[in-house]
Amino acid sequence: MSTKRFVRPLVFALLAVSTASVGFYLYLQRPAGLPAGIVYGNGRLEATEVDVASKIAGRLDAVLAREGDRVEAGAVVARLDAAELGAQVRAAEAQVEQARRALEQSQAGMRKSRADVALAGKTLQRSEELVGRGFISRNKLDTDQTGMAGATAGMAEAQGRVGAADAGVAAAVARLEALQATLADSELKAPISGRVLYRLAEPGEVLAAGGKALTLVDLGDMFMTVYLPTGEAGRVALGGEARIVLDALPQTPIPARVSFVAAKAQFTPREVETRGERDKLMFRVKVRADPAWLAAHADLAKAGMPGVAYLRLDADVAWPPALRIDGQ
Repeated sequence: MSTKRFVRPLVFALLAVSTASVGFYLYLQRPAGLPAGIVYGNGRLEATEVDVASKIAGRLDAVLAREGDRVEAGAVVARLDAAELGAQVRAAEAQVEQARRALEQSQAGMRKSRADVALAGKTLQRSEELVGRGFISRNKLDTDQTGMAGATAGMAEAQGRVGAADAGVAAAVARLEALQATLADSELKAPISGRVLYRLAEPGEVLAAGGKALTLVDLGDMFMTVYLPTGEAGRVALGGEARIVLDALPQTPIPARVSFVAAKAQFTPREVETRGERDKLMFRVKVRADPAWLAAHADLAKAGMPGVAYLRLDADVAWPPALRIDGQ
């Protein structure tokens, strides 16, 4: 029997145990002077990453952003070669014009058919009056009645041609709009405002549908994930006030809020038999930095920076001086 089936679960188990041990050890190293109503956890500042990918397959004609560039949402950051699509759009535009002219012709035919029906109706009416007075033969009346029936049938046929031409215009316009949408998809636009983290493709490369050209990092959506023991995690409220202090910026606390508390414990021991084991259960908590602060300090905090997140469990507890922002 292959040993691979046993090695992988064993590696995962060892990693889980070691991570739990490190997290619990760091928790025990409580900073001096920290009030009892404030807890903390170690972590790294993270940011939301978004890939700029192509909806259609094609050859990259240009990549307009480089790693480190800041781009705004909606900005064109790359283009696919769209020469063939452009030709298809022009052909579709010609088809729309042709369909509209066919519709105009059928509408003109419809107007003529209505005039024919009106004339046939008046002729038939006069014939009926003259036959009633005995001025013309019955044969003339029969001929005019046949003419009225033919004119009516011609108008119905003309109405059918107008309907078909109208549907032809709608189909041509729909095809044109579909091609125009596909042509628009040849321009890859930034879905968010952020900074280019990775440039994944270069001009001349062929991308499949869903192929990635760039990866952006959202500098306005940064957070830190920490782990807290059961007794503290149970008192953390969503939206609760927090602070993030980065190792590189120890004198600059970042205002933050609790945005996520895990519904189940992480690193759970196989058997929880004692209170000591229960105290080792750790819950994942996410603390999100204030977007307004990030916007005002766009080049200060960077994803990947290690630091500490402080969470206030009791709103009546004042922040220590080192964690206050604008005197609060």
